[in-house]
Amino acid sequence: MGKRDDLIAQYADDLKKKCGMTPDMDLLTKVTVGCGPAIYNADAATVAGSQKSELETVKDNFLIKKLGLKDGPELMDAINKVIETYGKSERNKYRAVVYYMLTKHFGKESVYG
Repeated sequence: MGKRDDLIAQYADDLKKKCGMTPDMDLLTKVTVGCGPAIYNADAATVAGSQKSELETVKDNFLIKKLGLKDGPELMDAINKVIETYGKSERNKYRAVVYYMLTKHFGKESVYG
């Protein structure tokens, strides 16, 4: 297994243990690949759930640009819900896990089809 496979296994573990979800491994793999090299950078690989600017970036770059959603208050509500599910006290909120949960939340799996 390569480094990416190890990370995907870690993300799946987070989804199971911290978020109480059974991950769709095919989708999780596609979301992880979609994150590109960011998953290998310690700072870029995680989402700072308490930083408004970081959450705006997730909204603009992922929800609007990648998933093609229209801007509105429901986008930030969904991000906050995902951060809540992951656990506000959880220090490492992996970007791929957050993106996976947002993809599922909005039923946008077809983007990774």
